[in-house]
Amino acid sequence: MIELDGLRRTYRGRGRSVVAVDGVSLSVRPGEVFGVVGRSGAGKSTLLRCVNLLERPDEGTVTVDGVELTALGGDRLRAARQRIGMVHQHFALLGSRTAAGNVAFALEVMGVPRRERARRVAELLDLVGLTDRADAYPAQLSGGQKQRVGIARALAGRPKVLLCDEATSALDPETTRSILGLLRDLNQRLGLTILLITHEMDVVKRLCDSAAVMRDGRLTESGRVTELIARPGSELAAEVFPLGTPPTLPGSTVVDVTVAGPDADTAFVAELTRRFDLDARILGGTVEQLAGGRAGRLRLALPGDAERTAPAVAHLRAAGLAVEVAA
Repeated sequence: MIELDGLRRTYRGRGRSVVAVDGVSLSVRPGEVFGVVGRSGAGKSTLLRCVNLLERPDEGTVTVDGVELTALGGDRLRAARQRIGMVHQHFALLGSRTAAGNVAFALEVMGVPRRERARRVAELLDLVGLTDRADAYPAQLSGGQKQRVGIARALAGRPKVLLCDEATSALDPETTRSILGLLRDLNQRLGLTILLITHEMDVVKRLCDSAAVMRDGRLTESGRVTELIARPGSELAAEVFPLGTPPTLPGSTVVDVTVAGPDADTAFVAELTRRFDLDARILGGTVEQLAGGRAGRLRLALPGDAERTAPAVAHLRAAGLAVEVAA
């Protein structure tokens, strides 16, 4: 549904240049929720704006639903953009218009006739659960309600793709969960493909089927969330399931075990005790239900030095678990 190939975007000014997006290639499958996660300044927002060509990349191509946007201009590009919805971090609502008026504005720009606009506005507000707030102005709405209006507006043109620019970072945790639930519901009911950027790991855990980690304008890893978590040395796994600095335990080997998919429910700790006569201790960790399936990380203390515990570690790896010797 979304194909980015070799995107590069450089900002120039005052005798210097900054590479915001550096050779990024990315593929988002139809109907999936894909998250790009990274710290402030990583290039996430620039990358997202390149997808609908609000920022035109210096190099590379952007293809959405089989149409290469980077080859378009003028009216053809404007028409293609109508198939791509955009949800903003700070809502970007018109303060002089009601909730219904804000949604209607997008339809006015598209040239939708008045009667059809009224019907479509009512349909969209019902879809996001705001029928009873149609006549409220933005100043009378909570943060979550404002974002629901923003989502309804983004869906006005019946897009196949929805782009979300830090859509929950201005919201409290409870409201964030509500908006994430709405986005997942829309993804499933409408078959929407969603590409979002975020610095919040809870968004990745609750909503994303696939994800990529971005740093200094480049993607350092990308794939299905459960597959990334199961990959040894994964940055995403360390961020989603942080275990902190491993303790030094004389006479023990500390290992971090990442589990995902069917392996998440395997009783491997008890098996280690039976098979290798090791009294494995769980030092910390968690296993959770993610959007893409169950996954988690556990930190274990295995009695003995690296040589004695090597067969147990090898057994875990042979079983398909990601194991890292932490200390």
